[in-house]
Amino acid sequence: MTHRIDDRALDTLFREARTHNGFQDKPVTDEILKELFDLLKMGPTSANCSPARFVFVKSPEAKERLRPALSAGNLDKTIAAPVTVIVAHDMEFYEKLPFLFPHTDARSWFAGKPAAIESTAMRNGTLQGAYLILAARSLGLDCGPMSGFSNAKVDEAFFAGTSIKSNFLVNLGYGDASKLFARSPRFAFEDACQIL
Repeated sequence: MTHRIDDRALDTLFREARTHNGFQDKPVTDEILKELFDLLKMGPTSANCSPARFVFVKSPEAKERLRPALSAGNLDKTIAAPVTVIVAHDMEFYEKLPFLFPHTDARSWFAGKPAAIESTAMRNGTLQGAYLILAARSLGLDCGPMSGFSNAKVDEAFFAGTSIKSNFLVNLGYGDASKLFARSPRFAFEDACQIL
């Protein structure tokens, strides 16, 4: 099944993809969001634990719930984006392991072990957030992932009384190229990598 994808696909996913700060006034359908999830969920996680949870904030009412958590620099672009995804993770992800990883008792690896729960939920939930970005780009959407908000306020507004914790936000839509910044530099291989 493994084969090299073509240069056009690599450009779409990486080389020409940009972090967008503004979006066209064009809606993102619920159908494409479902297709997006059906792609990203196929990315690997430890023991298929799949701790990420996603809230697709689209309606004006939901955006207003998000507003108090946003930093000043992220406020306008986030309220204006067609969709803002709250990428979060469930701290009780291990309760689903009998379904997700049924061939062994993987739940016992985590139950009552807060350090293992925390690191696994954060690591794998973040991975799944990255898969979301790549899946979105592959479906013709542009992304604006960001920090710059209060996790505590997001958790209170959207996850109060649950075991879910927010990680980061991703604005989604069809990008407005006129609002792009110049591309920032990237490291050369030698600056960031070793082959041993």
